[in-house]
Amino acid sequence: MSSASHHYHLSDDLLAPVLAILDAYQDPNLQQGLVTAGCVTKLDIEGKRLLLGLCYPYPCQSQYRDTVMAITNKLAVLDAIDEVECEIDFQPATIASGAVAPLPNVKQVIAVASGKGGVGKSTTAVNLALALAAEGAKVGILDADIYGPSIPIMLGVPDFKPVSPDGKMMTAASAHGIAAQSIGFMLGGDEAAVWRGPMAAGALAQLLNETLWPELDYLVIDMPPGTGDIQLTLSQKVPVSGAVIVTTPQDIALADAKKGVSMFQKVNIPVLGIVENMSFHLCSECGHKEHPFGQDGGAKMAQRYNVPLLGQLPLKLNIREDVDNGVPTVVADSEGPVAQLYLAIARKVGAQLALTQTQNVVSISISDDE
Repeated sequence: MSSASHHYHLSDDLLAPVLAILDAYQDPNLQQGLVTAGCVTKLDIEGKRLLLGLCYPYPCQSQYRDTVMAITNKLAVLDAIDEVECEIDFQPATIASGAVAPLPNVKQVIAVASGKGGVGKSTTAVNLALALAAEGAKVGILDADIYGPSIPIMLGVPDFKPVSPDGKMMTAASAHGIAAQSIGFMLGGDEAAVWRGPMAAGALAQLLNETLWPELDYLVIDMPPGTGDIQLTLSQKVPVSGAVIVTTPQDIALADAKKGVSMFQKVNIPVLGIVENMSFHLCSECGHKEHPFGQDGGAKMAQRYNVPLLGQLPLKLNIREDVDNGVPTVVADSEGPVAQLYLAIARKVGAQLALTQTQNVVSISISDDE
């Protein structure tokens, strides 16, 4: 999985049981043992202290403590080991170069799309970007919703104006620790972008290619709703590593989301999974769970297309209020239950990207290299 090099300095009689224990520990998102997934980069011993190095191909900083405790408990059965010192790192899988040249400074591009408007796609894209950052990645977001750019308001930077230091490239905004670019930064508050499809697609390619992105592990693209010109241009001109489809459980939204899935499949962009938004409503009085838009639509769709259901988000007033106030939920209530759902979605998205990148790669064989 990971392309990191391995440094194992253990005697053969200790190496085998340690590797066996580490590989019996299944990573919940990669659904592989840590050795098989290529996450174990260093094994060394000082007296009875095991020095362990792990490198994940997806960001999961919030899980480090629990992971180390679980591994330490499993290794405690070995007499030769009294304590475990663990260093954990994150290195996104690099994209195999495809037909489209990669963007400078950007390792992975994730498109967030929906078949129709009104399903909470931009809210999901912004919170996904912030959740990937909270899990330890360097992240940017591009507002590709040319006709209805909402990212400037959602990130609380409506007045940002890009500058061009060299007359060719322009700066991105920085908000809540992520980089952001939007056509909304170029237009006045009430101006609408009234463009034909090809013009809009051209503007989008320009925004993407002429922005001075900092070093990014992931660039999240908030796509315009639908499956038209812009979506096709993007998928042909941009090295998109994978797509996330946002839907609600409603039949009409699912019908449109299916078009989105098949569009990405046609242009050979892996669909990383489906986020079901407005999945249920929790009564603030009694905690009763209701399903105003129907139930399990996203799960059935994920099953039908054989892609993961990345998460189900509740219909909650404060999710909308948070983005309206320019401080999305992942930042506004970082420890709260909704933020935890977004963090879990971010981990799954990162892991799915890593898995799609290595399906065509020969697995790394383990050797005791001194």
